[in-house]
Parts: sequence; C-alpha cells; structure tokens
Amino acid sequence: MTDAADAGAVPDHQDEAVLDRDGLDALVRVLKRRGRTVIGPTVRDGAIVLAELDSADALPYGWGVELEAGRYRLRRREDGAAFAHSAGPQSWKSFLHPERVRQWSADRGPDGSAVVREEEQESISYAFLGVRPCDLRAIQILDRVMSGGRYRDPTYLSRRTGAFLIAAECTEPGATCFCVSMGSGPAADAGYDLALTEVVDDAGHRFLCRSGSEEGAAVLAELPGRSPDGSTRAAATQAVSAAAERMGRSMPPVDLRTLMRDNLEAERWDDVTARCLSCGNCTMVCPTCFCTTTEDVTDLTGDHAERWRLWDSCYDLDFSLLHGGPVRSTPRSRYRQWLTHKLGTWHDQFDSSGCVGCGRCIVWCPTGIDLTEEAHALHQEATQRENTP
Repeated sequence: MTDAADAGAVPDHQDEAVLDRDGLDALVRVLKRRGRTVIGPTVRDGAIVLAELDSADALPYGWGVELEAGRYRLRRREDGAAFAHSAGPQSWKSFLHPERVRQWSADRGPDGSAVVREEEQESISYAFLGVRPCDLRAIQILDRVMSGGRYRDPTYLSRRTGAFLIAAECTEPGATCFCVSMGSGPAADAGYDLALTEVVDDAGHRFLCRSGSEEGAAVLAELPGRSPDGSTRAAATQAVSAAAERMGRSMPPVDLRTLMRDNLEAERWDDVTARCLSCGNCTMVCPTCFCTTTEDVTDLTGDHAERWRLWDSCYDLDFSLLHGGPVRSTPRSRYRQWLTHKLGTWHDQFDSSGCVGCGRCIVWCPTGIDLTEEAHALHQEATQRENTP
C-alpha cells in the first residue's frame, strides 16, 4: 500500500502478469477479501463516475467520452475497453478530502453546561481502481498539502493512510487533456501499488499488470494471471506512447510560474473575466483544490450544535472577506488569483504546480473557459509587449 510519505518513491517491486477480464474481477474479490472498500469508475446518470464496486463487471466496459470546453458526452465503443475514457466530473479527492465533514457536536446538559464531543475520524481501508496517472499525481500533491507540512489534516490522514492505489495508464486521452505539458502522464511512474495497461487488439482483451509495492506484489500473486509475452508488452508500451502524441491541449513551452508572476496586469485578464461566472465549478472538479470553510448549525431548541467543514472556493466573494470587506471584490481578481496560484505560487507553498493536466476545469466550465488557452494568450501578449518598440 502506498502511504502519503512514500507516494513519490520509485517502485522497488516490478512483478508483472497479464490479466484478462476474469483476472480483473478476481482483483476486486481479493481486495474485498482483504477488507478493502473498492472504488472505481462506473456509468451512472449519463457520466462515468467514481463509486463503490461490488465486482469488476461494474466497470464502464465499452464506454468512452467526448470532451470539449463546456461539453461532456458518453459514447459507445466497439472494442469493449474498460479504461478508454478520460477524467469524469469526480476525482479521488471526493473520498480522501470529503466535501462535508462534521468536526464536533455539542449538547446542553441539564445544568446548562455544554458537553462537546470531537468527531471521531472514520478509518476506511480504500482501494482505488483505475487511477489515471494525472490523478495519481494529484493524490501526491494532496499528500503534500494535507499531510506534508506542520499542520496535518486528520480526516485526510485517516482515509489516505494505507489506501491501495491501482493506476490505469492512459491509452486514449481526451480533447481537453494536457498531462504531458504538466509532466503527469500518460504513463504511471510512481506512487501506485499496482499499475494496469489495457490492451485490446487481435490477440484479445487483456491488462498488463505490474506491482509497485510489497502489498501490490502480494495481491498480484493471488490473481489468475499469466507471464507477460513480448507482444503484450510491446502493445502496452506503444499504446501509452501513442497517447502522449495525441494530447488534445498543451501549455505554452515556457516557465508557467514566471509567466503568471510577470503578467499580473495583462489585458487578457479582462477578456477572460468577461466570460467567467465566478461559479467555482473549476475548483469543485479540480483534483487538487483543497480550500474549506466552516459552518456552525444548531437545532430549533438551541440545545444541540454542530460544526461542519465544507469545501469552499476562491471564486466565492466572501472567501477573502476581512473586516471592511472582501480582499478580492471583482471577478477579475478572483480568476487571476485562481490561475496564478494554480500555475505559479503553488510552487512557493508546495514545491510543485497545482495543475496535473486532467482538463476537468475546461470540461465542466459552463462558459467553456480553457486555462490552456488563457496561458497561451498571456504568453502571446507578453511576447508582443516585449517586441513592441
């Protein structure tokens, strides 16, 4: 199992096997027998979502997606592939950093005194099946944010510690994917317990599976697989390499941190914020956005009170509220804060970018704002400014 502390380590264990669909179903059974709650992609309500799986039959075999800015559609595939789809509306953040968490509750006693009970952390032994390499990187980033510093989040730690991660390498990127630009895919290089590469060709439908941890190797040893053959290895390598050449989006080939820092007054900010609704959709679907607020509630009698932690967004007008008013009172200032933090000042806080190139923020923006387009536009404006006498 990959813990937060060793999520970025290079795998020492590289046992390999080729699994078929029955082997994938056996994987789910083995994990459940080991006490794991298995979460993976499945089709529900017109989208590929993440949910608890009773068996591998619930995986989205034969389903793909069509993505564009502000557009998401399921489509049928003829090859029966299980993982030939891009990121859906959810990320694994929903399970590791839940959108609503009760922190404590209090009741008034007979003598009028308050009895406060801190919420006990629920310890869930998760197994995440089908984690894209971009999302694998997102989990590593959340590890640094939520557990890598002086202040460690107990809710995150209770869910993340011991989580078993099964990566699914990307073989068919979507039109909004740009993981290559962010160095987060399409291959899974670290941080997993098992990694799957799906191959569908004339030789059949199979999964090249390799281990990345001691527990991953132990689980793999329990599965009904066969030794990898040269054609399967070659097909898997080719499929991932080809995916890297078919990214739908890209970032400008510049230092994004410097680009954001040096263009805070660019005219492009006015253009993009004329289209931005400040709805916060991009922060809700982002696999690394982590901001929260707190809310205190009582019952009608006033004898019972609770404090809840809720996801929040820097697009909320009150997010930066101080005495006298909000610090960022305009949509321009809020969009600029989000993008410059995600691509720039995140490095100052956490030694990495906050973007993994999954493209969710592009797909689920109701007005189709594309952060890669905005980065290119900022770069173009800066270049024109430098070249103007």
